[in-house]
Order: sequence, then structure tokens, then C-alpha cells
Amino acid sequence: MSETYMTIREMCDAFDVTPRTLRFYESKELLFPLREGQKRLFTRRDRARLKLILRGKRFGFSLEEIRQLLDLYDAGDQQRTQMMATFDVAQRRLASLVEQRDALNDAIAELKDQLKWGEQMLASMNKAPRAAE
Repeated sequence: MSETYMTIREMCDAFDVTPRTLRFYESKELLFPLREGQKRLFTRRDRARLKLILRGKRFGFSLEEIRQLLDLYDAGDQQRTQMMATFDVAQRRLASLVEQRDALNDAIAELKDQLKWGEQMLASMNKAPRAAE
């Protein structure tokens, strides 16, 4: 295949995704491959968009957020609007992730305390004389 276009199989291999994933992103208007009969041909722009989609998903952005951010690419202001919007969404997502991490750290600390207490209880039960003895 030429450098300009990639088939669905080549895209799957290059980005470690399934054909179903690519078709799903196409149905959500995130990717716009060219069609040659039943064959999909992905352009460099599709490849760049897929990289951004996968990165956005890894960061926890919704597909709708990703679509809206990608659509800002053609705003005609050298991507200033897109960059500002992406920065805003990313800041909110980071705050959410930090909040989730802090809650998880609290839950881990509490569970460790409970396990320590349980361990002490079990140890004291093993040391206590049995009434039947």
C-alpha cells in the first residue's frame, strides 16, 4: 500500500485495534476513510485522528469530547481554539483523576488498617486458651 493510504488491516496492525473498533469510530464520525467499493482506505489525517482518539480514550475523555475537539481542527485559527478547548478538557480530566486517586489512596489506607486489625484479632484468638482444654 502507498504511504498515503492504509487499509483497515494495516491500520489494525499499526495501532493495535480491531476492525470493529475502526468501523465504530467511523460510525461515530471520528474517522472518515475513503471508500473503494467495500474497501476502506485511511489517509494520513485518519491516522493522526486515530492517534488522538486513542490517546484521549487512555486519558478517559469521552468519545463525544474527542469528536468535538477533533472537529475544532478546521476552525481556521491555526488550531488555537482546538488547543484551548483541549487544554480545558484535559485540566478538568486531570482534576477528576487526581480526585479519584486520592479517594483510592484513602480506601487503600483504610483497608490496610482493617487488615492490620483483623490480623491482630486472629493472632489474639490463636493465643487465647481454649475453654474446652
